[in-house]
Amino acid sequence: MPLRFTKMHGLGNDFVVIDAIHQEVDLSREQIRQLADRRFGIGCDQLLLVEPPREPGVDFTYRIFNADGGEVEQCGNGARCFARFVRDKELIDRDTIEVATAAGRMTLQIEADGQVTVNMGVPHFAPAEIPFEADAQADLYDLQIDGESVRIGAVALGNPHAVLEVAEIETAPVDRLGPLIEAHPRFPRRVNAGFMQVLDNGHIRLRVYERGAGETLACGSGACAAVVVGRQLGRLGDKVEVTLPGGTLLIHWPGAGSPVLMTGPATTVFEGHIEVRG
Repeated sequence: MPLRFTKMHGLGNDFVVIDAIHQEVDLSREQIRQLADRRFGIGCDQLLLVEPPREPGVDFTYRIFNADGGEVEQCGNGARCFARFVRDKELIDRDTIEVATAAGRMTLQIEADGQVTVNMGVPHFAPAEIPFEADAQADLYDLQIDGESVRIGAVALGNPHAVLEVAEIETAPVDRLGPLIEAHPRFPRRVNAGFMQVLDNGHIRLRVYERGAGETLACGSGACAAVVVGRQLGRLGDKVEVTLPGGTLLIHWPGAGSPVLMTGPATTVFEGHIEVRG
């Protein structure tokens, strides 16, 4: 039976979104990789599943799979697309949507201008919660990579992030250091590697090498993580524009103990159906 899907993107971070409420969906890791392949499949950074709620108090279950077929806990750009999908498909008639993820509950709010604000939750800094191997919590850590030492901030926002400040985003060593940070043994579940250039206390530029996907045009949780790390270091204010290769997000974080709010667009590209090979 053909599998119905919708192709969407948030600032170029692209997704295959599948309604698993009105059609039976049971995809293997290899089948997800087939769908994500940009030559032989649909092509995407992540595949998103819209499933019925499994617990009281939520509207949907939101599941995320990277292009390599592995399931992950969180995706901020995907959450915005998820919200627009369920609203546009009339799976819900409210603009405030509660979803359950592997990282916990999230609140999604569709704004009057069509953009979506996502409550990304309270960031976690304790190494065991990221998870990250360190003797004690710190604002910055020295990470030994390929014979050199780099300084990173580490934080969890549903998924793990390492943030490295760079002087110039265009020449940042994303291609070289990104995969080495992603797979560093001190991050037992791998990590998203963010390269941040601070322009002023209300504006940064960012590139992100995502675990299981490589460098993407935008990473919502990565944008939140960069702002959190920059604010912890006293480099940023509580409202920051984050310019990624695919566009700009607005991140608001009042400080420790408060949730991070991310606002940005979500766009439908096309719809279709595909036969999935076994």
